[in-house]
Amino acid sequence: MAKKRAKIKVDVALQGGGSHGAFTWGVLDRLLEEDWIDIQGVSGTSAGAMNAVALVQGIFQGGHDRARELLERYWNQVSRSASMNPIRRGPLDRWLGRWSLDFSPTYLASEIFGRVLSPYQFNPMNVNPLKEVVSKCFDFEALNDPRAVKLFLCATNVRTGRPKIFRQPDISVDAVMASACLPKLFKAVEIDGEAYWDGGYMGNPPLFPLIDETDARDIILVQINPFERPGIPTTAAEIDNRLNEITFNSSLIKELRSLGFLWEIIHHENLDREAFRDSRLHIIGAESELCDLGASSKLNAEPAFLRHLFEIGRNAASTWLDEHGSQVGIEPSWSPQPFWEDSLQPAHLKPGTKRLLPS
Repeated sequence: MAKKRAKIKVDVALQGGGSHGAFTWGVLDRLLEEDWIDIQGVSGTSAGAMNAVALVQGIFQGGHDRARELLERYWNQVSRSASMNPIRRGPLDRWLGRWSLDFSPTYLASEIFGRVLSPYQFNPMNVNPLKEVVSKCFDFEALNDPRAVKLFLCATNVRTGRPKIFRQPDISVDAVMASACLPKLFKAVEIDGEAYWDGGYMGNPPLFPLIDETDARDIILVQINPFERPGIPTTAAEIDNRLNEITFNSSLIKELRSLGFLWEIIHHENLDREAFRDSRLHIIGAESELCDLGASSKLNAEPAFLRHLFEIGRNAASTWLDEHGSQVGIEPSWSPQPFWEDSLQPAHLKPGTKRLLPS
């Protein structure tokens, strides 16, 4: 009989990426099978915000099993709602066995249309089927209960260009929709006199609220958008795909660089690690599988595609647990070292001092 593992406090950070968020659903479904994972805080952006509210509500209402049920319910509702969407794979995409919409006539028409008209013109009533799904699936009284896992959702303030972190007790339908508001498809979400767009532009996902406001030292980041991609994009679709990934990773890379510098200062100066919120980073992703999916597939919510992503996520989480699960609570299993290599020597180090890097 396997020895039961003591509970370890962790935070979970969930990237956004449209329907690719079903990958995160699979990751969470597998992690929630582990009783030793004690989630203290969850941050999320866009699709990551949807997964985050399902996770937090589920844990509050019935623990890990209830969270798994609520995640599945949400994604099933998304696929049902999307069945009425005219933008879907075309015959050529299906014949080629691709999940993207690159050859979909309706998708291509919408791309051209969106370059000429804004959602304030082509969607004056601001119809968004996802808002109804969110309203039906989630209990915001439960989400804002002070006993619930801490929740942080990121949106982008249109006026200031700064990130806005929504936290309890201000989690609402509008806060969730603000985090997922794509400006070329929907009007900005207005809350208390401010307008908000998708949080992916400024925090995808936000990490520092987890570091500053929870007791956990370990952060498990579920990554949807690959940091790196082999080869140089040469077609218009490939260029759009890579720009999408770079844009929605830029804020995360900046936060990871900041965490790396914080780690370096703590260890060079031998500061109290707990007082200065030293963190252990872990990443679960599937770059090889997700690299094969174009940006247009983030709008594909066919049940078969969502289930495909779910399975990739479960497999990625299982692999990570086998290879790195034992490091949680002890040491980081991932280092932000690649994001330091092209940076200047930090001011806190004397010239010629060898830089420390997390293991």
